[in-house]
Amino acid sequence: MSRLYDISQPLRAGMPVWPGDTPFAHEPTWVLGEQCPVNVSRLVLSTHTGTHADAPSHYAAEGQAIDAVDLARYIGPCVLLDMTHAGPRVEPEHLLPELPSRVERVLLRTWARFPHDEWRSDFTTMAAESIDLLAERGARLIGVDAPSLDPEVDSQLLAHWRVHHHAMAILEGLVLDAVPPGHYELIAVPLKLAGADASPVRALLRELD
Repeated sequence: MSRLYDISQPLRAGMPVWPGDTPFAHEPTWVLGEQCPVNVSRLVLSTHTGTHADAPSHYAAEGQAIDAVDLARYIGPCVLLDMTHAGPRVEPEHLLPELPSRVERVLLRTWARFPHDEWRSDFTTMAAESIDLLAERGARLIGVDAPSLDPEVDSQLLAHWRVHHHAMAILEGLVLDAVPPGHYELIAVPLKLAGADASPVRALLRELD
């Protein structure tokens, strides 16, 4: 049986979130016991909590909400590239030596070790020209282990807008530490949250036979 990698962040109290965004909370509302036959909980979280898919409506006023996106983009063949050497921004020259001539989905590992216990503002971002290169090679989705394609303090969102121009999908906050670079099947479907600007996902990679 093909090996399956879970590349999702655990959703837990105290996990790092984007500065100013909603902290994650998981609270019991019903508790299994003599007076109650079931456990039921309440979740409080941002649409961008942990490993998540951005909807175009996150940054484009006319963009689709997450319940309207093409789910086929989030399932299928992908290539995982190691970009831990790229520095503050992934430029086309970092991608060219490793990027196949044709791709459908591209995942980039930029952290040497994913920061589960602290917020890091120095995450690696994507050059807009790198998004163009991926699109030229056929990419329908870009996935990163960083919390965003663009810097934390940035109002232009150039990489996001290039993704929108090319009608690509975005996954952010992946955990890729344990996965060797190579070709896989990606499964990372967003929840059907009506009108929402993003959705947490349970992202998986399956080794190809």
